Amino acid sequence: MEQKSLSDAELEIMKIIWNAKKPLLFAQITEALAAAGNPWQKNTLITLLSRLMQKGYLKAAKHGRKNEYIPCIEEHEFQAMQTKQFVNRIYEGNVSGLITQLVQNDTLTEAEYAQLKQILEEK
Repeated sequence: MEQKSLSDAELEIMKIIWNAKKPLLFAQITEALAAAGNPWQKNTLITLLSRLMQKGYLKAAKHGRKNEYIPCIEEHEFQAMQTKQFVNRIYEGNVSGLITQLVQNDTLTEAEYAQLKQILEEK
């Protein structure tokens, strides 16, 4: 899938749907947004859901008279594609450049550093 970029608002909606681990109705998405402190207007949410469907991230299935929103891509797939695009764009495909930055700039916690070290040793 050629990945189209997501706005922050679109990503927020996708995270709600991914975290639910099941298809969600419009009302359920609205409730989750409100619970997160983002009570959006109905038309705003309709527009964003429509964009996500046009971009290929979501599909809608009729559930009675209501739409049920289903992700077309899993979160881990999205993260992998985003990471690859980031490394290609910022580090010209050089993954070690990214890792060097993370380690040298104290971005990683001790636990994250140990986990990364373990992953590298296992490969």
